Amino acid sequence: MKNLSRRNFLKMMGMTGAMAATSGINPFLMRAAAQDVTQISFGGWGGVAEDEGVQAAIEVFMAENPNIAVEWRHIPDAGEFSRTLLTDIAAGTAPDTAFIVSDQYETFRANGALLDITDLILNDPLLGQENYFIQPQEAWRCADADGRWHGIGSTWVAHHIYYNADIFAEAGIDPPGFQDDQIWDWDTFVDICKALTFDSSGRHPDDAGFDSDDIQQFAVDWPLWWMPIGAAVYSNGGQLFTDDGLCGLDSPEALDALQRLSDLIYVHHVAPRSAALADLGMSNTQMVDTGRLAMAVDGSWALSWMNPSLMQVGMGTGALPKMAQPASVMQAHFHSVLATTDHPEEAWEWVRFLATPFYQEHFAKIGLWIPNQSAMLTDEGLSGWITEGIHPDNYSQFATDYLPAHGQAVKLPNGWIEAQNDYIAPAFEALAAGDAAADVFPDAVAEANDVLRAYQ
Repeated sequence: MKNLSRRNFLKMMGMTGAMAATSGINPFLMRAAAQDVTQISFGGWGGVAEDEGVQAAIEVFMAENPNIAVEWRHIPDAGEFSRTLLTDIAAGTAPDTAFIVSDQYETFRANGALLDITDLILNDPLLGQENYFIQPQEAWRCADADGRWHGIGSTWVAHHIYYNADIFAEAGIDPPGFQDDQIWDWDTFVDICKALTFDSSGRHPDDAGFDSDDIQQFAVDWPLWWMPIGAAVYSNGGQLFTDDGLCGLDSPEALDALQRLSDLIYVHHVAPRSAALADLGMSNTQMVDTGRLAMAVDGSWALSWMNPSLMQVGMGTGALPKMAQPASVMQAHFHSVLATTDHPEEAWEWVRFLATPFYQEHFAKIGLWIPNQSAMLTDEGLSGWITEGIHPDNYSQFATDYLPAHGQAVKLPNGWIEAQNDYIAPAFEALAAGDAAADVFPDAVAEANDVLRAYQ
């Protein structure tokens, strides 16, 4: 393992962090302490549902593996967890196993922070089966140029549309779906957005006298961060990252896609500014549920709180509109063994357990995850996690038809954390504030790519 001194590692990552006090000990751990067992730790983030799910999984795992005790080091906020993990690695106090955020996976791998588990996967009777994972997306995100795996994708997540079905029914407009003939082209999408946007006088954006400062109902909220932006870029024939691992947001296709997203706010007046959402004091879920917003572009994980059983209005889901082609970016965090562990065999057993159907089904059932295991997309597999009241009637099509055909699995290159924090994130903020994409991104991308080349 390469030298990961605290000073050098923090500088290399372009981040700073402080140690956070986090130690949630499973009751099983207290009982196991008196026995001849190996204790390992597992670090991660998540809300109540994820916290409870991990704790439940630990109980099952420990019942099946009485010689291993797992300590769950939980931090609710992903950003705070990532900062804490970075500091712990540099200080030599990293957990044995952990969630690794997709932004950090390649950087951690390149600097020797993660254990190579390739041979363990290949020789495993379950995980080593051909096409156990959905391919080629899983190998693309997990393996390096030499085909070596240093983690396993926890799941897949991707963006799609959540819509207020009552608004669509009242307007007499067919909502989007996930089949190819149900995906709107961009011009159709913009026209529908205008039909679903009106001010307090009932005027639409193209009507004379429309007041863009007094909009009663917006058509769509499309967040401006890398995953939903990346979906638009790939849809327009561009790339978030080029084949040589550099940022591709300065290509003509990418700049056009970026500008189209900005135009939803500032030209077509069908999407709210971030400041407008803040002024309303409402989340996109609340706006959909109260009739202030017809459609929300959000990650598949949002189904865990934006589902039919929790909404006051009819709620449905459909694909993002297409520019040149349908597309949505696929990503998720990884489960990895840290290279500093003193118990690599026991740590592997736990990471392996996290890649079994049992663990994935739990989170898929509540709408948080989309499976990355092939068997879970068969008719029999779908019956194990598609849940009435959580998943809309067409939702299995998102996992079985749309993502295999149109999902774009991306690999966030070594150095992306620094490049994004210093240059790309400020460019996204400028776009959200109304600056033209062509005025912002060429210089930002050039600076970001200098950083990425330095890491390469």
